[in-house]
Amino acid sequence: MSQTDKAAELQMVANEIARDNVCPELAAGAKQLVFASGDPDSPIVFIGEAPGAKEDETGQPFVGAAGKFFDEMLAGIGMARSEIYITNIVKYRPPGNRDPLPEEIQAFMPYLKRQLDIIKPKLVVFLGRHSMNVFLPELKISQVHGQPKRKDGHVYLPLFHPAAALYNGDMRSTLISDFNKIPKILELIDR
Repeated sequence: MSQTDKAAELQMVANEIARDNVCPELAAGAKQLVFASGDPDSPIVFIGEAPGAKEDETGQPFVGAAGKFFDEMLAGIGMARSEIYITNIVKYRPPGNRDPLPEEIQAFMPYLKRQLDIIKPKLVVFLGRHSMNVFLPELKISQVHGQPKRKDGHVYLPLFHPAAALYNGDMRSTLISDFNKIPKILELIDR
């Protein structure tokens, strides 16, 4: 499938979320749907948890303080945001930036799975325990961060959430170290 075809398919998924009235209470409290951004041909998909205030304002995932740190880490491995694909499990901002509820996560999962089916990434990177636990519920991020996992034909890389590392120097250096493994993991997948 060409990049243009993938982009069109992904737009259809975004349109279906609105048409299907997914999580109407969340939608009513949000300014807009925050679907995703980036290259649908990317070998990497990053998955966060849910949009925050800045994301809700702009309609783009990871644009607040955590997004700036994320961009720095991407630059550190020689990549730009335009070369990757980034989304969240839940596509509307939860009120007060609370964690998404299990039923909200379940409501959005079919759409997230369709995004992954369209993109067919080599590597799915979880940004935080919430996104990891949806796919790998048996794992604890404190024990498996930075360690690639293979399951159901996918390669997953759990990482701490960039927001958690903003004010914690130890976690920041751990996250940067884990993030820096991405090029090597991609190289190994290609073998």
